[in-house]
Amino acid sequence: MANAINWFEIPVTDFTRAKKFYETILGVEIMEMPFPGGKYGMLPADMQNGGVGGGLAQGEGFEPSDKGTIVYLNGGDDLSVSLSKVEKAGGKIIMPKTSIGGNGFMAHFIDTEGNRVALHSMK
Repeated sequence: MANAINWFEIPVTDFTRAKKFYETILGVEIMEMPFPGGKYGMLPADMQNGGVGGGLAQGEGFEPSDKGTIVYLNGGDDLSVSLSKVEKAGGKIIMPKTSIGGNGFMAHFIDTEGNRVALHSMK
């Protein structure tokens, strides 16, 4: 097994708001996909080379939460860039950029939907 995680989904209540939030903080385009009974947007991933992908999901059974599993999104070369956009885009930083020694840096935030999500980078 190359990766412990194969796919992740971030539940959202307002798809348009969440899509704009994640596109803003990550500087990416989220591709909308057909999704029975709801809306779905895929975050960029290099699946052809073993990358792990995920998306935003709105629909029955998808309920945002600040408890439970925390997804760490790729913060790029320096997560400070993405983190600096969180509050301007409507989120709330709950753990500032924090060193985790040789494993780089992390930060936690609450997104516009109420999910606790994190960023990781090596510097």
